[in-house]
Amino acid sequence: MVEAILVEGLLYGIMALGVFITFRILDFPDLSVDGSFPLGAAIMATAIVNGVPLLLALLLAFLGGLAAGAVTATIHNKLKVPNLLAGILTMTMLWSVNIRILGNRANLPLLREPTILSVVTDRLAGVMPREWAVFTFFLLVALAIKFLLDIFFHTDLGLTLGAMGDNQQMVVSQGVNPEWMKLIGVGLSNGLVAISGAFAAQFQGFADVNMGQSIVIAGLASVMIGEFVLKSSRIGLLTVRVLLGSIIYRGIMYLGRYYGYYINLTPNDLRLLTGLLIIGSLIISRYRTGRSESARLRKSIRAAKNGERTI
Repeated sequence: MVEAILVEGLLYGIMALGVFITFRILDFPDLSVDGSFPLGAAIMATAIVNGVPLLLALLLAFLGGLAAGAVTATIHNKLKVPNLLAGILTMTMLWSVNIRILGNRANLPLLREPTILSVVTDRLAGVMPREWAVFTFFLLVALAIKFLLDIFFHTDLGLTLGAMGDNQQMVVSQGVNPEWMKLIGVGLSNGLVAISGAFAAQFQGFADVNMGQSIVIAGLASVMIGEFVLKSSRIGLLTVRVLLGSIIYRGIMYLGRYYGYYINLTPNDLRLLTGLLIIGSLIISRYRTGRSESARLRKSIRAAKNGERTI
């Protein structure tokens, strides 16, 4: 049970890192994630079935997600479409694109095909059980992506992306084109989501055109849950808490699936549970923000009073 939660948490944690870039760094709510996740799975599965080298297939999945994000950003930038609607348009179009990639069928099995996971587990067969070999692999992949993101967000380009999410006018005043920043940020986000989809297809043994339904909600829940685990503004800890939030979220979903019958909870209620988690996170976050602002106000009042007494 524990290894299953950890594996799913890390696998979908890669997707959550992509959601984190758009929702928290860029302040760009992007719903095209629901389409780019199965896009990565479809590209990976089709490439594997056609004998494409595994690492090249993974790269193609990333580039497909990158292109999907670029389409969303272009619709938003050039047609002045609101970001939410731009994401919905891309997500809707990607459903047809994914069907085409899968060969005009809804799913494509990979049960008898060699995958990255099968290669890893075969090589570690004599060292550790299969479940822990898969966990070790996803841990290394998630940490590698996390450290690469940390390095990226310490570069001038990464710092500019973060600054644009906080104050776009300031970035524009510095002579930076915000359209290019959105193109890069949304593209990178969807590229990571597509990589997560590619690994999900290998982990589950198939690619399905509907496997991305509500995936953006799961990513947002992971990001918000992680914000309660660690309080920091340092990018290194921000990416860590996204992965931790994804693991916690998957643990909650696991408990809901396997022990929810005690309270008459069925798998059909898990989306309701996810929504309630997000709403609860928003309420607690607003409550904490209000308390901190009240504390700062009281501190300022006390300082002012002490100052008047010393005059």
